[in-house]
Amino acid sequence: MSSRARSYVYLSILAAIVTIALKLGAYRLTGSVGLLSDAIESGVNLVAALIALWALTYAAKPADAEHAFGHSKAEYFSTAAEGGLIMLAAASIAIEAWGRLLHPEPLTQIGLGLGLSLLATAVNGIVALILLKAGRRLRSITLRADAHHLFTDVWTSGGVVLGILLVQVTGWLVLDPIVALVVAANIVWAGLRLLRETGSGLLDTALPDDEQQAIALILGEYKHQGIQFHALRTRIAGSRRFISFHVLVPGNWTVQQGHELCEEIELAIERVLPGSHVLTHLEPLEDPASWNDRELERRTDI
Repeated sequence: MSSRARSYVYLSILAAIVTIALKLGAYRLTGSVGLLSDAIESGVNLVAALIALWALTYAAKPADAEHAFGHSKAEYFSTAAEGGLIMLAAASIAIEAWGRLLHPEPLTQIGLGLGLSLLATAVNGIVALILLKAGRRLRSITLRADAHHLFTDVWTSGGVVLGILLVQVTGWLVLDPIVALVVAANIVWAGLRLLRETGSGLLDTALPDDEQQAIALILGEYKHQGIQFHALRTRIAGSRRFISFHVLVPGNWTVQQGHELCEEIELAIERVLPGSHVLTHLEPLEDPASWNDRELERRTDI
């Protein structure tokens, strides 16, 4: 999975380089601070894509003595860094826009400049769609974060173009820096969303409700055999799922019987939720001590 995810990051890096060149060209032609803010955001996209490449490469490393559960959480460093970079970009845009708001300047060669900006926006939009689909398919928070950032760039580019057109129609030069300030505020909002998602991942957030329900349905199929389950716990680490629960069987079962049942259940869950790491703990139904750890479970409907 990691090699496929990295191939999409290379696409993001190439798109960032192309859009930076186009947007800087548009800024140099027009002198629009709105287009400059757009170019700065694309610069952030490039740095974020490079960080994402490192994160995906590191996350793909196999488990070792120091990291027994693997390195998949490295993806969250990428999204945290991207969130921080977005904040820095917003601050630099706001500073530049404020100076232009106090001292407005006329815009030049608007037609050609906007043409370059729209071309860059189209590139970002296409790449964002590709990354979002790949991120959902590969369950990569890094690719999804990169896609959402590019979508933010598309919307802000649209706002910048609209602002410049309004300057051309109305002659109000202050609209250009005002649009840039709105772009900065929008970028801050995107950065906060990324940081929030990063925090959730680092806090070992449970699987989504639909995936929890899929697990419950599988376990429910075994209840007619007199099997009970409790202490279900789940967490997400990058693209990996970790699921653990206790399996309670009749005490007169052999170790072989219990082992085969646990293997069967683990495989059933892994088929429904690929990439899952399922850990089961076998206990006898009749032993009161088997029920002392029920408080570990997150859900009680299994």
